Amino acid sequence: MIELEDLPELIDPVMICAFEGWNDAGDAASSALGHLDELWGGKVFAALDAEDYYDFQVNRPTIWLDGGVRRITWPTTRLSVVRVTEPTTRDLVLVRGIEPSMRWRSYCNELLGFAHELGVELVVILGALLGDTPHSRPVPVSGVTSDAALARTLDLEESKYEGPTGIVGVLQEACAHAGVPAVTFWAAVPHYVAQPPNPKATLALLNKVEDLLDLRIPPGELAEDARAWQLGVDQLAAEDSEVAEYVQQLEEAQDTAELPEASGDAIAREFERYLRRRDNLGPTGEKPITGHATDRPKPDEDEDDDSD
Repeated sequence: MIELEDLPELIDPVMICAFEGWNDAGDAASSALGHLDELWGGKVFAALDAEDYYDFQVNRPTIWLDGGVRRITWPTTRLSVVRVTEPTTRDLVLVRGIEPSMRWRSYCNELLGFAHELGVELVVILGALLGDTPHSRPVPVSGVTSDAALARTLDLEESKYEGPTGIVGVLQEACAHAGVPAVTFWAAVPHYVAQPPNPKATLALLNKVEDLLDLRIPPGELAEDARAWQLGVDQLAAEDSEVAEYVQQLEEAQDTAELPEASGDAIAREFERYLRRRDNLGPTGEKPITGHATDRPKPDEDEDDDSD
C-alpha cells in the first residue's frame, strides 16, 4: 500500500466501489464512480501498490509529459473522499480501480483494512453485466447482498449466484466474512450494444445509490447523454430489420415480466425521487452541488508514481 496522505476523520462514512474490466459492461459502474468523484471534487488520499496486484503486460502503464517532465501513470486502485452535506452530512469513500490481475484475497483484505480504519458503516459495490435487455426500456438494476438480515432490512435479494465471478463477487464475500455490511448493485447492459460508454446504465446505478443512501446526486449531463445514447441506438436498430425485430421481442418479454412492477411501490419510488429533485432545484432550475472534498493538502508527485 502507498499512503498518499494521513487518513482523514470521516462522518458516517460509506465506501462505494467500482472496478474497470470484467464486471464493468459499458463502463457503467466505473463511470458512476467517476461522476461522483468529479461532481464533488474527490481528493485521493491513498492508492494500492500497483506492483502487488497488476500484471503490467495486461494493464500497461502510460507515460506522459507534465510541463516537459516525463511521468508514468501506473494501473492501480485509488481511494478518495468526498463530503456530502445534503440532506445530511456524511462522507463517501470512493474506491475506483482496475480489476486486479492477481492476489485477490490480499487486495480485498487491504480494502477492508481501509474500511475498518475509516469506520466505514456500509460498503456499496457497483457492477454492470451484459444481458438480454432492450435499450429502450428502463435499465434493470438488481441489488444483492450476502447478509440475510441486510437483505430483509433493505428489501434486497440474498445472493444465490453460482459460477465464475470477478472482483465484485469476491469483495462482496470478503465483506460478508469480515462482518462488514455490503450491497452490490448490478446494471444490465444490452449485449447487442455493449461498447462503452452507456450513460443510461450509469444513471440507473446512481439512482440506486441515491435511493439507498438518501443522497441528492445531481445528474449533470448524464440525463441528456442517456437520452442521446438511446436515440442513437434507436436509429441504428431502425436501419437493420433483424435487430429491430430482436429488440421488439426483448421489449415484449421484459414488459410481460415486469408488469406487476408497474404499480404500487415502483410508482411511489419514482414519484418520491421526482419530489426530492424538484425540492432541491436552485434559483435557475439547476440542482446545486451540495458536497465537497474533505480539506487536505495535495500529495507531492514524483516521476515514478501518479496520484491523479
